[in-house]
Amino acid sequence: MPEGPSILILKEEVKQFNGQKVISASGTSTIDFSRLTDKTIKAFKTWGKHFLICFDSFTIKIQLLMFGTYKINERKTAKPRLSLVFEDGELNFYTCSVKILNGDLNSYYDWSSDVMNENWNPKKAQNKLEKMSDTMICDAVLDQEIFAGVGNIIKNEVLYRCYIHPESIIGKIPQDEISQIIAECSIYSFEFLYWKKKSELKQNWKIYTKKICQRCNLPIQCRKTGVSKRNSFFCTNCQQLYK
Repeated sequence: MPEGPSILILKEEVKQFNGQKVISASGTSTIDFSRLTDKTIKAFKTWGKHFLICFDSFTIKIQLLMFGTYKINERKTAKPRLSLVFEDGELNFYTCSVKILNGDLNSYYDWSSDVMNENWNPKKAQNKLEKMSDTMICDAVLDQEIFAGVGNIIKNEVLYRCYIHPESIIGKIPQDEISQIIAECSIYSFEFLYWKKKSELKQNWKIYTKKICQRCNLPIQCRKTGVSKRNSFFCTNCQQLYK
């Protein structure tokens, strides 16, 4: 699933359609496409992994899920879930979730939980973590209500940076290290964005998909961890396990 930085790149790539009128809308999703025809796009926004196409009284929410893709001014042979045609171009989304959000977008989203939003509030994240002291940190970092936009790559890289084992229990981790994890979730997301724009993201991975710890020169472990059962890559020598 694309993480928050990748959705911000999508937002930048489609800015040519901001302010344009939808000439026709179609696709295999179950939304009412007639609502989109002749409507003008007011803004493109993101919240974590959600891509938002804003109109006057409603918003299209798109989640690319695990295998979602999009095409700008071109099409794949497969039928799109959502196709928007404009006077001078088109925007097509595939293998994704498409939903309509009616009314004020602010009633759906807490912008302060998005680690790349200007309203990101690390203190709120800390307060939420304090209420889930028995949870593994690998699950908490992937919780979109706390760290919107953080996905499995960011999770692994942040915990490696912070020397924390992914199966550590939140209530056992020292507070200064919790604060560092919170900060790095945002810091690393912006570095992810920078590297991805330069096509240098994989070259900068330190732990994700790696075999040997660059700090210890020991084998890296990989297994599904926590309730989320997502792959965690970690070094048992330099990443402290708090239990």
